[in-house]
Amino acid sequence: MKEKDTDKALLRVENLKKYYHIPSSSMSNEKVVLKAVDDVSLTIQPGEILGVVGESGCGKSTLGKTVLRLHEKTDGSVYYRGRELFDLPQKELIPLRNQIQMVFQDPFSSLNPRKKVEDLISQPLRIHNFGSKAEISAKVESIMEEVGLNPQYKKRFPHQFSGGQRQRIGIARALAMNPEFVVCDEAVSALDVSVQAQIINLLLDLREKHDLTYMFIAHDLSVVEFISTRIVVMYLGRIVESAKKEDLIADHRHPYTKALFQAFPSTNPRERGNKEKIVMGDVPSPINPPAGCHFHPRCPYAMDICKKEYPPTKEVSPGHITTCWLEAE
Repeated sequence: MKEKDTDKALLRVENLKKYYHIPSSSMSNEKVVLKAVDDVSLTIQPGEILGVVGESGCGKSTLGKTVLRLHEKTDGSVYYRGRELFDLPQKELIPLRNQIQMVFQDPFSSLNPRKKVEDLISQPLRIHNFGSKAEISAKVESIMEEVGLNPQYKKRFPHQFSGGQRQRIGIARALAMNPEFVVCDEAVSALDVSVQAQIINLLLDLREKHDLTYMFIAHDLSVVEFISTRIVVMYLGRIVESAKKEDLIADHRHPYTKALFQAFPSTNPRERGNKEKIVMGDVPSPINPPAGCHFHPRCPYAMDICKKEYPPTKEVSPGHITTCWLEAE
């Protein structure tokens, strides 16, 4: 089994790939390859909140599920505290599930509508033999209070709660086993803005109280900017820019990152006339990505080389990397 004992990172992802072979739309029986995650490398330090941002279809959710081994990888490595997750047999992986959990995007579809709240939250406790029935019941009530739910409602079903309350149930279930690493997959995207703020503040409070580490996935850069300590920008299965939050806000280099920031509505009338070139079009299909830099068909700064070769990754400042021919040149 591969190990990296000297690695101080909580999670290290190296050249991770997740491809799907799907039937072709033609009459032939051939299958085409969808490159959902394509050669992604990143690290997450203990206590960090890594924000992963990008448009829908860029591979964010697949990345989150693959690093937790909810999906099997195509290639690459995922090290959790120095241990390669994909080398672990099931009997060693199951106890590790206590430490790594996930909060899913849609709290209604991720919660079994036929189960009461106490059953949903206590399920991981029962699976991992947390304790007696009385101890499990006490733990359920404690975690419900912690996430802002009245324990008196533990006999209710998910449909009897609002969207924000259902997401709190999902958070309670993820935290039941006291994990140290949680992937939040679009955890607030289905909620109203006011409820989003409540859930984000709850996640920050829980992080402070339990010393949690988050991978926070979202398509809304304003949400990622608020909660994250470091931000990774993905486009069509690859990382195009990564930096500490403050560095990325002050100096975003990649044209796609600039486009995400330009999408912010400005309240300053003087800034409205200083907008950079607007990026047009939609994200290309990951089944048939453009040659060269995948962003070049939408990039207002594209050069000839962008259409032919994928750009190298360059560190433009300590801890700030980008993948763009404008920087390489």
